[in-house]
Amino acid sequence: MTPEEQVTKDYRVRRWVGLVEETLHENGPVAARPLRKAVCGVVIRNPFAGGYAEDLSALTAPSAALGTALGLRAAALLGDAPVESYGKGGLAGLAGEQEHVVACVTTVFGNALREAVGGGAAWISSATKTASAGAALDIPLAYKDEVYVRSHYDAVTVSVPDVPRPDELFVCVAVASGGRIHERVGGLTVAGAREQAAAGRAR
Repeated sequence: MTPEEQVTKDYRVRRWVGLVEETLHENGPVAARPLRKAVCGVVIRNPFAGGYAEDLSALTAPSAALGTALGLRAAALLGDAPVESYGKGGLAGLAGEQEHVVACVTTVFGNALREAVGGGAAWISSATKTASAGAALDIPLAYKDEVYVRSHYDAVTVSVPDVPRPDELFVCVAVASGGRIHERVGGLTVAGAREQAAAGRAR
């Protein structure tokens, strides 16, 4: 069974969403390597819409398939560029609550996402909220192996006109091929993070 087939078995899916953007410059010189960002999301029915439930495990328990399917789709949108940054998030429709979409993107989901995009040592930045259809979601991005790499602090925005409907959840992941296109404010670099990790392994 493919990850997508597992998702449609475990959740009632209405739509898959994909977005990719490629930035060549931000009013400065054209980059040697364009920055690619991609978002993939899935729109699912919220089984807890319209009421309160203490146990949300019906959303959390099968969420590894969500992380895998979305991660694979997002990484594919970067083409031949490897994933350097990642993030996750989602929207709950107005008949639900923020906790419902949070239940979909916990550690179960995150561990599967890491594996799907080629690994990652850093925790995954996240943003969730309750919103009406068409609301914009800014998904934070950070370097996948060390969250304190300043060049990779970023975000990507997704908005779909009829998503989420009141009884739906919109679960998303975002990836990027690198840091900000003209980053130049210092701080820990990718090279520095790799040196630190190598020194830690050598101890």
